[in-house]
Amino acid sequence: MEAEYNPVLVALSFIVSVLGSYTALQLAVAIPQASDGVEKRNAIIKAGVAMGGGAIWTMHFIAMLAYDMGMSVTYDVFLTVLSAVVAMAACSVGLAVAGIGLFTFDKLLPAGIFMGCGVAGMHYMGMAAMLMPMEVSYNLNILILSVIIGVLASCAALWMAFHMRGKLQVLGSSILMGAAVCGMHYTGMAAARYEHTNVVPESWFAGALGGEYLGISIFAVTVSLLLLTLAIGSHRRRQREELAI
Repeated sequence: MEAEYNPVLVALSFIVSVLGSYTALQLAVAIPQASDGVEKRNAIIKAGVAMGGGAIWTMHFIAMLAYDMGMSVTYDVFLTVLSAVVAMAACSVGLAVAGIGLFTFDKLLPAGIFMGCGVAGMHYMGMAAMLMPMEVSYNLNILILSVIIGVLASCAALWMAFHMRGKLQVLGSSILMGAAVCGMHYTGMAAARYEHTNVVPESWFAGALGGEYLGISIFAVTVSLLLLTLAIGSHRRRQREELAI
């Protein structure tokens, strides 16, 4: 099967991944500064949702829309939603491991493993959600490589986010995390092999989404992410103004 990527959508998938990572890491650096357990838990959940839902889930489906397979493809709603939950849960755990207490090197690997596996789990579950007259199989070596890429780059991004400070450092770690998400995705896509079956699998109980509705969903998530970014900036500005009085 011959397929082509839309370069504009590929670029947008990287941009939204970096933006989601930036939002998540901005929230994550506040985890160690939280004054109580409730505030700490809220910071972890918000950062995990931004990373898993924004940087990973949104990037994945924009990238899938960029992949023109020359046929109609729909997505199982249940598996699509579940893939987003998996990504957000894994990222929340990873950020919690890295962000609670003093950040030390021995926290880095387990946190990176959770984050990297969250990226990979979301990707392959998202692939399983595809409803099309084809059966997908994977080259195991490339699949393993895709997971390793996600884990190693996640470790590097977390180290930069929690060990270094400053806008440039956070931006750098966001670009690195965005590269990890995209690198894992496109390596995972390279691992896929497609075989025509002429039979479209049935969706689970929640039905299926076509490209039109999927595009609307992705747009809504992206706009929400932008609004969240603006809200964070506004909140921090107000805090600085109150301290200056």
